[in-house]
Amino acid sequence: MELQKDAQAGKLRTQEDAYREAFTRFLAGTDEKTVTHAYLRGLVEQLPARRVLLDVGPADGTTTRQLAPHFERTICIEPSEPMRRALALACPQAQVLAEPVLEATVDARADLALLSHVLYYVPRAQWVATVSRIMEWLAPGGLLLVLLQNPDGPCMRMVHHFTGLRYDLRQLADELAALPSGLVGGIELDTVPARYRSGDLDETVTVADFHLSLPGGTSPTRGAVTAYVHQHLQDGDGGYVLRHDQHVLRVKRPVS
Repeated sequence: MELQKDAQAGKLRTQEDAYREAFTRFLAGTDEKTVTHAYLRGLVEQLPARRVLLDVGPADGTTTRQLAPHFERTICIEPSEPMRRALALACPQAQVLAEPVLEATVDARADLALLSHVLYYVPRAQWVATVSRIMEWLAPGGLLLVLLQNPDGPCMRMVHHFTGLRYDLRQLADELAALPSGLVGGIELDTVPARYRSGDLDETVTVADFHLSLPGGTSPTRGAVTAYVHQHLQDGDGGYVLRHDQHVLRVKRPVS
């Protein structure tokens, strides 16, 4: 399905088919999943225990499916009913909770919790409360991974340019470090590289629209996004490249 030429970026989530196609095109042109899954597997191998995986906001379960075989039990929190259907196909062994994080009850303690690219959709004032809630579900010595795009990279500079939005896990790290002792034992920030490439202008603009479809932002016209892609994303060889490196906040719960 071709997106309408006069469609506005930032509105894709109200057009489910268009959103899914844009996401599919993005995944076809990026190395994000390959690089990220390798990074996550490396961390999993270092865990002292692998009893419970908790994936908060797993969407269609692509990453959950990669990690679940390493754990005895998998629990997911996914409020979206369409995503729960997809998750059931991708990871049928997972226990899936439909309540939002701040309302959910988890009857286990996780050795690894994942909050991947979810905080874009959580009000900034609730970030600490959301992460603190997940930390309560970690086993002693357990690890929470929070993923968002690097705010200083080309992709998020584009987002900020058009929407004024900025998401920075470094600020969250400072806020978590100021919490009373007992919940947060250590905080580290990693950068995981990712890059989208395409030889097609229309497809690149569609993918740019996908990244601009965040709540609370303004909605530039497709023409404005096309002009931005022409100016900033050409790779010099007739194609286009969009770096979207990820920040990963590693938050560890104290052993005791």
